[in-house]
This record gives sequence, C-alpha cells and structure tokens, in this order.
Amino acid sequence: MLEKKEPVMTAQEAMDIIPNRYPMFFVDRVEELELEERIVATKNVSANEPYFPGHFPGNPIMPGVLQIETMAQVGSIPLLKSPNFEGKIAFLAAVDKVKFRKNVVPGDILTITVDIVKLKSVMGIGQGTITNQNDEVVSEAKMTFIISDLDQV
Repeated sequence: MLEKKEPVMTAQEAMDIIPNRYPMFFVDRVEELELEERIVATKNVSANEPYFPGHFPGNPIMPGVLQIETMAQVGSIPLLKSPNFEGKIAFLAAVDKVKFRKNVVPGDILTITVDIVKLKSVMGIGQGTITNQNDEVVSEAKMTFIISDLDQV
C-alpha cells in the first residue's frame, strides 16, 4: 500500500492566500512549497466541473485557458505566502510560450509545478508545467505576475 503524504497546504489554506472561489478556484492541495522559489500542487479534475457540459458535449475537455488559470493560481502562492508580499494580491500580467500537449479530461489528476525564475520588486516571473497522472506534460507556460496591495484593486 502506498503511503499517503500529508499536504503542505490544504485547499482551504490556499484560499486563505488567494482570493479565487468556486467556480474559479483550482487548487486542491499543495505538495511542496519553497517561498519565492517553487511550488508543486494538485488539481483533481472532476466530471462535475461547471465548464464540461459546454466544452464539449459528449467529449469533455478542460479548456486551455483554465489550465493557464490553474498555473497562475498555483504560481501566485509561493509569492503571496512570502513575508515580503503577505496580505497582497497577485495578478497575471503576461503569459508567454504557452503549449498545450495533451487533452485534460474528467478523472485526470494534475500536478502543477511552478518555478519562480525571476523576482524583483513587485514582479515575479514563473515557469509552469502541468502533468497528468501518467507523468505526461499536458501544458506549460511562462507567466509574469504583478503583486499589488489589496486596497489598490
């Protein structure tokens, strides 16, 4: 029997850091976290996701834009949990070098890895990759985050 590791952060703890809520919250648990450097999180893709009935009927596929949103939510956590940016909000400012390699379908268990490759002042750049339960890369992107005070939103 496989030993189940306790998460570094639960979904609820992630919600304490990022403002997203249902139906736009895509982090089920955080497996690894190095502040301002790296994060590995999990998203369980359920047949009950609200976008599947329309994308596409009879052949449900997770939209690529939601895969990018998932990466962005995950990638903002190692920034916003850092003492340097505590109590702030991260906005996705740019996305570059996006590639979608495999379809994401109900039942997939996604592992989202984001490495923060550059951080200066209130801007962070992360390289994100999503793999499925078969360790196949399903999507990847380079993302730029702008970090702001909550009262400036």
